[in-house]
Amino acid sequence: MAISQNHLLLIVLAPLFGAIVAGLFGRRIGRAGAHTVTIAGVAVSCALSMYVLWQLVAQGAAPFNANVYTWFEVGGFQAHVGFMVDRLTAMMMVVVTFVSLLVHVYTIGYMADDPGYQRFFSYISLFTFSMLMLVMSNNFLQLFFGWEAVGLVSYLLIGFWFKRPTAVFANLKAFLVNRVGDFGFLLGIAGILWAIGSLDYATVFANVGEITGRTLPVWTGVEWPAITFVCICLFIGAMGKSAQVPLHVWLPDSMEGPTPISALIHAATMVTAGIFMVARMSPLFEQSPTALELVLFVGATTAFFTGLIGIVQNDIKRVVAYSTLSQLGYMTVALGVSAYSAAVYHLMTHAFFKALLFLAAGSVIIGMHHEQDMRKMGGLRKHMPVTYWTSLIGTLALVGTPLFSGFYSKDAIIEAAHHASQHGTGWVADYAYWAVLLGAFVTAFYSFRLLYLTFHGPERFREPHAHGHDAHGAQAHESHAHLQHAADEHGHGAHAHDDHGHHGPVEPHESPKVVTIPLILLAIPSIFVGMFTAGPMLFGTDWTGKLQQLPFFLGAIDVAAARDPLVAIANEVWNGKGPFAFALHGFVTPTFAMAFGGFLLATVMYLWKPELPARARRLFATPIRILEAKYGFDHLWINGFAGGGVVLGKLSRVFDSAVIDGVFVNGSARVVELTARLARRVQSGYLYHYAFAMILGLIVLLAVLIRSLT
Repeated sequence: MAISQNHLLLIVLAPLFGAIVAGLFGRRIGRAGAHTVTIAGVAVSCALSMYVLWQLVAQGAAPFNANVYTWFEVGGFQAHVGFMVDRLTAMMMVVVTFVSLLVHVYTIGYMADDPGYQRFFSYISLFTFSMLMLVMSNNFLQLFFGWEAVGLVSYLLIGFWFKRPTAVFANLKAFLVNRVGDFGFLLGIAGILWAIGSLDYATVFANVGEITGRTLPVWTGVEWPAITFVCICLFIGAMGKSAQVPLHVWLPDSMEGPTPISALIHAATMVTAGIFMVARMSPLFEQSPTALELVLFVGATTAFFTGLIGIVQNDIKRVVAYSTLSQLGYMTVALGVSAYSAAVYHLMTHAFFKALLFLAAGSVIIGMHHEQDMRKMGGLRKHMPVTYWTSLIGTLALVGTPLFSGFYSKDAIIEAAHHASQHGTGWVADYAYWAVLLGAFVTAFYSFRLLYLTFHGPERFREPHAHGHDAHGAQAHESHAHLQHAADEHGHGAHAHDDHGHHGPVEPHESPKVVTIPLILLAIPSIFVGMFTAGPMLFGTDWTGKLQQLPFFLGAIDVAAARDPLVAIANEVWNGKGPFAFALHGFVTPTFAMAFGGFLLATVMYLWKPELPARARRLFATPIRILEAKYGFDHLWINGFAGGGVVLGKLSRVFDSAVIDGVFVNGSARVVELTARLARRVQSGYLYHYAFAMILGLIVLLAVLIRSLT
């Protein structure tokens, strides 16, 4: 059974059609029409994506790789629109469309009164189209188109509430930081075109040897292998899109966008594009140990140090945002140790439970009348039971509790890092293992801190609060339409007059079913998807761990069995045992001990001894200030951009005065003046001067003529 090209075109074009109709005709078709057409488009795309994955897995269909349209041809180079759909692509298509579909449904309730309702649905449907173009591409040019398109739409979505100065600053920050990564990405693509002369994946992968055999001059007497240069440049692009240190600073601020965007873009889709890209480019990265070491180091640094920042955040969405940064670091670590399957598998499981946590945070914000500061919550468990239980499921999956989906993917990554540390030759592998191991403690601590501050303890929302917004500038509150209307009518900023309980106690309430049903649907795979898919997707067995199969991503991910740590892990703790034995093994690992330690510390500090956090703040004042300052990266980037602008301004002034004014303006004026002076002396006005010049010229001409005749 072959995959139909028409099905693939419909998967891509259905969300685009919905985006165009909602965007151009939103006022005419109304709110119901806008969400109906966009949800229908994404639903069609999701159903067909699942069908394509079923064809590849159950029916044994051959991967699809063909061009469907030629953009242009220049000097023998052709630019195509084409699709490469194998199991890696199909898995990404299902994740993108499934999460997008639930976010579309959730948005009906979350943005119910927002004046930009139709515009919002158009944006998120357009984002889905852009992401599908990225993951389904079969060439680097189309990949770059999808790459930039998701960046553009994310810019629009982060700044959706454009009357907020903080939202405008956040989307500009995301745009600028991602341009740094995209510049490196473009250099990597140019390097591939220079070395191979083609941008088609199949051609590039089949001719990797043409890159590995070439070098690039870096400076006098020093040359780099071309493959290392290309891979590092590609990874710089991934660092920007997947928010790796130091290009991570845009993602926490992107929480200024509405919560559905946090779930769609910053948990399940856009931020994982870099992970997907590196996995897709595994035939290239496997040829450069230097590039893989850089990937490993950056991922480990991101996994541990950004997780620490989440400990000191008080905005419910910001905690989840820093959790996303940390988990992206875990995925990058897996890439760095050649465990590509573990990286994309964690990408899949993470998409479900992190989208669940973001949407649950949005449900809390709705129930708390748009409050985001966890210090003003507490005791919400009895008021919002569906949100609480789904949040608990997402938390247990995030911290890697055995039998939950996050355990299978996260534990596989830590085991892979441990294997690399034992069999590696450098300090980077040891550093990465300890970073992800300690990261398990940090993840459990901030996750249960969020759960306890929000749903347990005293009902602090009934207490008068004088401190208002969080002092760290992180607590720009969500605003729904009826609040924006009130703010706009009085001429104030959108989030300055949200009702945060300053005028009396609030009464929390459970969110409507249009919000809670997506939470339940995301909670189901957060529990079960790991149990039933770990065997096929990680270890090359059936779900029970007994029947050997071909690797799930065979042909899509290229790594030798001797280099893949998952092969060793499968032989040690999976083969013949299955998901339940693997989960039992998880209870006796250092990872579980670390996670349990983080859970226990959070329980003591925020449930049993709530006075301890204040004492800890006084005792660890300096480290906490460093974490609250986010290690100074924001200042570094702001000052860097500002300082760079000053330097460019000074250079521009020098160039203007020395080159433009000195050479072109003043220099040309001096040339004209000198020429005029010489011409003026020749044109004296005296008759005998002209006669003398004519005689002298005649003598010269006669001399030349006589010499030529003789």
